[in-house]
Amino acid sequence: MDKSLPIFAFAIILVGVLVLLAIKFTSKHKFRLDREAYQIAFLNIENSLKKDNEASYSLSIIKGDKLLDKAMCELGISGRTMGDRLKKVGKDRFSQLNAVWHAHKLRNQIAHEADFAPTYAQAQHALTTYKQALKDLGAI
Repeated sequence: MDKSLPIFAFAIILVGVLVLLAIKFTSKHKFRLDREAYQIAFLNIENSLKKDNEASYSLSIIKGDKLLDKAMCELGISGRTMGDRLKKVGKDRFSQLNAVWHAHKLRNQIAHEADFAPTYAQAQHALTTYKQALKDLGAI
């Protein structure tokens, strides 16, 4: 009888661990974003856009794109690049998918074309698009 109690306790613990593993691997993942952190980060990006500072145009677009990409990654949207993730998400997650693509392509122009310089209006429009996309994802 003395040896059966530790074996029984071990069996109970083992069954518990197996049940927890089964729940983890069979349940749908529920990813939660830190809305307050995203709101603060996006507000900082919006405040960094200054009409009298042309360098802020490009930087705000790049930062907005990066924040949206981070949210998509944290939500478990798979893909090697943001473009891959946008293809997977589709219209069911974004109310303005074409605008998100346009903003992302603008970011790519900034990153890959040395002589490209966005206008203030383009930067404003991109930030408006990123803000809506982040709302659509529940990040802000």
